[in-house]
Amino acid sequence: MDIKQQTYQLIDDLKAVCHNYGMGNDGNEYKVITQAFLYKFLNDKFGYEIKKASKTIRDAEKWEIAYEKMAEDDRLDLLDSLSPDVLRLKPEHTISFLWNQQAKGDFDVIFDATMTDIADQNIDIFSTQTTNNTKIPLFEKLTNYVTDDAQRAPFARALIDKLVNFTFEDAFGESYDFFANIFEYMIKDYNTNGGGVYAEYYTPHAIAVIMARLLVGNAEDLHNIECYDPAAGTGTLLMALGHQVGEDRCTIFAQDRSQKSNKMLKLNLILNGLVSSLDHAVQGDTLTDPFHKSDDGQRLRQFDYVVCNPPFKLNFEETREQIAAMSARFWAGVPKVPAKKKESMAIYTCFIQHVLNSLKGKGKGAIVLPTGFLTAKSGVEGKVLKHIVEEKIVYGVISMPSNVFANTGTNVSVVFFDNSRTADKVILIDASKLGEEYQEGNNKKVRLTNEEIDLIVDTFINQKTVEDFSVAVSYEALEEKNCSLSAGQYFEVKIEYVDITAEDFSAKMNAYKTSLTEKFQRGHELEKCIMEQLGGMKYE
Repeated sequence: MDIKQQTYQLIDDLKAVCHNYGMGNDGNEYKVITQAFLYKFLNDKFGYEIKKASKTIRDAEKWEIAYEKMAEDDRLDLLDSLSPDVLRLKPEHTISFLWNQQAKGDFDVIFDATMTDIADQNIDIFSTQTTNNTKIPLFEKLTNYVTDDAQRAPFARALIDKLVNFTFEDAFGESYDFFANIFEYMIKDYNTNGGGVYAEYYTPHAIAVIMARLLVGNAEDLHNIECYDPAAGTGTLLMALGHQVGEDRCTIFAQDRSQKSNKMLKLNLILNGLVSSLDHAVQGDTLTDPFHKSDDGQRLRQFDYVVCNPPFKLNFEETREQIAAMSARFWAGVPKVPAKKKESMAIYTCFIQHVLNSLKGKGKGAIVLPTGFLTAKSGVEGKVLKHIVEEKIVYGVISMPSNVFANTGTNVSVVFFDNSRTADKVILIDASKLGEEYQEGNNKKVRLTNEEIDLIVDTFINQKTVEDFSVAVSYEALEEKNCSLSAGQYFEVKIEYVDITAEDFSAKMNAYKTSLTEKFQRGHELEKCIMEQLGGMKYE
């Protein structure tokens, strides 16, 4: 079994433990799975790094024992030699040490104390924060999620048993794609696809890759790049973008109000070698309380690349007036609270404005939006659409296949911005007919193949015109059609001419006449039947 399958098996084993102790589909299950998995990953990463730094540990049969036997001064020197993005563990923090403590009756207390002590000892680097600057530690107590006190120690032992018989060592040489797949597999039961619930939505890997490849394009000599997502969720878009730029050449900034998403984002950053960005992963409401500000603290911080898959519609009436009062930020306005269906408030329009405000002078951005936005004529949507066309900020649109975001019936498109405003035309791509169907549980989904991803990227970058698929349109032509960004409105209309004789034409017209007469008669008879049944009256 290769390392990928072994990792999948570990995730399945951890889920089985949770199910056995009453947490199957429980709201806290994801906390146990993600934190136990992360503990194992960081434990093995620590061992991997100290082996490289110490010949004594590298040559030992078991690195944990050799590390425990080291003199205190030597151990401290070893820790000082490690990179800041490597978690620091004491000998009593290792999984091997915990495994040897299992016979103790209060093992659940020992297990939880170990996890929280690791978090406390590493809080300066391995923590995220809230908008109020409260540190969110790496780990928390886990056994208290088991309702029965008597089952907590056995639960902790079961977790350690699953962790001790596996090693991540072979995975540390793997690439971004490996960890993207592992992460997607781990969280698939805990996140809903699409923008249904604020901040708990998932962007398909293929969409994230397309957005990253098109934003970065052929840019070379990138360094000190700042990437941002104001509705980061689990961080899928940021991980793809960070990988495209180069993990060692960028810093990730994120904000999202969901506690669940923040925990998953933390895991995603660590798995993808972006530990130094953890401090920039903030939990809080971006619209009411944006955390990332300029050095003077007065303006929004601006970034080289901004990506976003915001919730599309949501009832945010409680914060609407607070948002609307920031007229400089939300220059196109804020949706009103409808008398009915308050959950239909188009919150995505606020995120579009925030994304545009967050771009540097030559910054680029991409945002996932409902396809209906592309032809908006009024309201906040219409104002934003007109602005991005008339100011030449939009430079491309890709309309995606239906069901590519499962669990939402909304058709989605990705809109690309370039704040340098140097494009001559806008490339519009209708990819709605692409994708292959597949079944996942009771849901029918659609995914783009690698070949289709390459086709979209090549067509976009080279602004190719492909029949019924893509077209490059000037800004003047867009304005002539009320700033519509719908590709189909600009496709060439083809009229097929067929030479027929007068007799053939007469026959066709007679056939149409006969068909219409028959349909009219059937409609008349149906209407007569309905009237007689409803009124008990004779129909004339």
